[in-house]
Amino acid sequence: MLIRSVRSFAHSFSRKNHNQVGIIGVPFDKGQRKGGVELAPDTLKQAGLINELTTLGLDVKDYGNVEYEVSDVSVDNMSQLGHVSGCTKKLSETAQRVFEDGRNVLTIGGDHSIVIGSIDAHVKAKKNVAILWIDAHADLNTNKTSESGNVHGMPVALLTSELADYWPYLPGMDWQQPMLSIRNVAYIGLRSVDKYERLVIEKFGITAFGMEDVERYGIHDVIHMALRRIDPDNNKSLHVSFDIDSLDPLEAPSTGTPVRGGLSLREGIHAMEELHRTQRLNAMDLVEVNPIIGDKKDVDLTISAAFHIIQAGFGYTRRGLKLPEGITDMPLQTFR
Repeated sequence: MLIRSVRSFAHSFSRKNHNQVGIIGVPFDKGQRKGGVELAPDTLKQAGLINELTTLGLDVKDYGNVEYEVSDVSVDNMSQLGHVSGCTKKLSETAQRVFEDGRNVLTIGGDHSIVIGSIDAHVKAKKNVAILWIDAHADLNTNKTSESGNVHGMPVALLTSELADYWPYLPGMDWQQPMLSIRNVAYIGLRSVDKYERLVIEKFGITAFGMEDVERYGIHDVIHMALRRIDPDNNKSLHVSFDIDSLDPLEAPSTGTPVRGGLSLREGIHAMEELHRTQRLNAMDLVEVNPIIGDKKDVDLTISAAFHIIQAGFGYTRRGLKLPEGITDMPLQTFR
């Protein structure tokens, strides 16, 4: 009875504030080489993600999973480009439709290459966009600098205008033009950065907070320092691209490229709470959950962490839900 009563108040609060969310599943694993990450969207939904968001008072619409056509294209040291271009193009089209429907976008991957599509859609829909890239890795390689050729390590370089000249012609990617300035991107949680990526970060003065910065300043101040750098006038539409490997593997072990010494779950939740409080967080990606890595305990722990991060980004507060406007007291029998 307690849960039912709280949910009814939450739904009332939702209608008052028009909290509308569109979920897009992207069961995609071709941006890297470990199978299983494509299972994450359905795994998270089957674990009750939509119900958990509805409980927060959100009007949630499931736009289903992205399906795409593969093109026969290739570029040196850029694995599975035909899959990447087809999937991200379809995701961009779907996410633009979600924005047109007046909803905020929640994209569930899949590996991190998919956000080429979600961020492309956000920039096309809102124009003035700032990105919080919460990740252990910078994902800033090109096909010329990547050691693996995996595209999940390249999306920031693909999306940003300052790095456009570092790429050859990419067949199949004509739909995507790099319209995002690197000045509008901030990294949080970095701790595994390639030499070339570090050079690019320093050359372009990219806003980047590694784990040592989180330890020095605390996650609260890091988030606000990042926002002051990439959104000084508090007028940009915010997009969070959250790689679950930004969390320490003790918090989220079921992921493909874990790196020890990451964010605690508390830090990840607080970061998302602060970004939600800006009231400008209009899109979020949650990527790189791999439900076939580890045992059942590992998978359950990772899914739980993902739920906490997503909920915080869409309005859950650890202080509890607020009552609807106009209600200042509740009789005890409400909770019986």
